[in-house]
Order: sequence, then structure tokens, then C-alpha cells
Amino acid sequence: EVQLVESGGGLVQPGGSLRLSCAASGFTDDDYAVGWFRQAPGKEREGVSCITSAASSVRTTFYADSVKGRFTMSRDIAKNTVYLQMNSLKPEDTAVYYCAAQVTGTTRYDYWGQGTQVTVSS
Repeated sequence: EVQLVESGGGLVQPGGSLRLSCAASGFTDDDYAVGWFRQAPGKEREGVSCITSAASSVRTTFYADSVKGRFTMSRDIAKNTVYLQMNSLKPEDTAVYYCAAQVTGTTRYDYWGQGTQVTVSS
């Protein structure tokens, strides 16, 4: 059974930092992309960043304009874990953050974690 488990959320003051983790299990190989999404109260879910499959010859990350230069996504293949380093946090970053996996060859993110709350407030 595939599982994605997020951790690392919490309460932080504006300008602070957090590192989210997404631990994956149950995949038969590393050939899947991982994305981070967030959903704030009363708003639609939005994509934050994504990283290409570990099996890809070229490792590429993408970021939403709202987080470029502040967030960094990385992947530890040995630990089957993806990270989202979030710096210079703003109140508008407050949301539930989810990681999701898209197996290469499929057209959508089929596997989702349970989410972790990030609150940026003074």
C-alpha cells in the first residue's frame, strides 16, 4: 500500500522558517514525481512546487511564483523522503500543506498525504 506522510508543520512568526517532510512508502520503484500543494481556509487548493521523478536523468523542480526564492524542494532518494524548506514565511503562506505523488506515465497525482498545518502569525 502506498503511503505519503507529511510532517514538520507548526506555528511560526512572519519571516521565520519551517521544513516540511514527506515520507513515501509502498512504491515499487522511484519513478514518480512529487508535488507540494496547499489549501488555505475558504480557498482552492493550489500547487506550490514539484520535483521530477528520481528515475529521471534530469532532476528538475518547479515553483509557484508566490514562493519562488523563498521555498526550496529537495529529494533524498535513500530515505524516500521529499522536503520543502520554507524561508521568509508570510501570513499568506498559512494553509494545510499536502504532498502528492504522480507515477510516471499517469496523468494526475493519485497518492496524497494527510496534510500538515502551517500557520504564520505573530
